[in-house]
Amino acid sequence: MIRFRFNADRAYQAILWMLRQASPLDLHTILKACYFADKSHLNEFGRPVFGATYRAMKYGPVPLEIYEMLKSEPIWRWETGRDAFPWRVRGRGQIKGSDKLPQPNLGAFSESDLEHLEAGFARARSMTFEERTRETHGPDWQKANLGIIDYADMIEDGPDRDEKIEELRGIASRMVI
Repeated sequence: MIRFRFNADRAYQAILWMLRQASPLDLHTILKACYFADKSHLNEFGRPVFGATYRAMKYGPVPLEIYEMLKSEPIWRWETGRDAFPWRVRGRGQIKGSDKLPQPNLGAFSESDLEHLEAGFARARSMTFEERTRETHGPDWQKANLGIIDYADMIEDGPDRDEKIEELRGIASRMVI
């Protein structure tokens, strides 16, 4: 299974950026935006934006670390050096940024990371819950069978697919995201 080292700071900065674009947001939109960004960047550049561990859940892939971060799990506050996150989950998965939501540090991202994050967020926001769910129930989600999604299954078909997968199997766990 191809796994990457999760970049908690990038996830934090991306959440801040999304909440500054529109607040409140729902969990599903944020989580699917991250999935779209990771998958598209992986296919174009050979690495994801965040490197999250994706679990195939009922309503599509969920980046587990980002989900925990959104719920303010203490391990991610510690990992990012914060006593608290400037957002809270309300009601049925609504995420609301605080009135003093800090500016995100976009310097944590490469130009291509930002392009894919912006595209993933726009894509997720343009869809209904049902459309996002349908769109993310592709072969990678199906093959995981409600378990952990292998990044190899996120790589789209193409003439060099097998070579990309083989290379990632050798370097992904050591790659700095």
